Amino acid sequence: MMTDEEVFMRAQRIKALILDVDGVLTDGKIIYGNGGVELKAFDVKDGHGLKLLQRNGIELVIVTGRESEVVARRAEELGIKRLYQKAIDKLVVYEDIKRELGLEDESFACIGDDLLDIPIAKRAGLSVAVADANKELKARSMLITNAVGGNGAVRELCEIILKSQGLWQDVLKRYDR
Repeated sequence: MMTDEEVFMRAQRIKALILDVDGVLTDGKIIYGNGGVELKAFDVKDGHGLKLLQRNGIELVIVTGRESEVVARRAEELGIKRLYQKAIDKLVVYEDIKRELGLEDESFACIGDDLLDIPIAKRAGLSVAVADANKELKARSMLITNAVGGNGAVRELCEIILKSQGLWQDVLKRYDR
């Protein structure tokens, strides 16, 4: 685990954030309704944090091992154009994203909760595990959020990135009038 200062320095270089979904943007629970309808709950504060990153030029990418219409809808609502579902080998997707964006590892932050997220966590410039993540991912992450997945963990990371890049005061100006 890194010190706050080391995390802050790494966060200064972030140009793209890779997000897992189940257990990160949600609490990890999947609810099936009648007729096979799949339900997931997303935290609005996480979504707002992601919009703040976008407004400040940070590229957002969702890479998830499952496939879900609900996730596609949430990505569309948030304006996230890079959505990779059924990504069982997340490292292959990560390498493609790096080439597409022309960025090096140090420019990426990633946030996850389970074993599938380890390959990217080992390469990204800033690897983050949510508070209730698998212990193996936590051991390989540079930062563990205070919040659990689906309950503000993503927002926590968004604010760290914005503050480290000197953008937080500009964000506040929009609301502090």
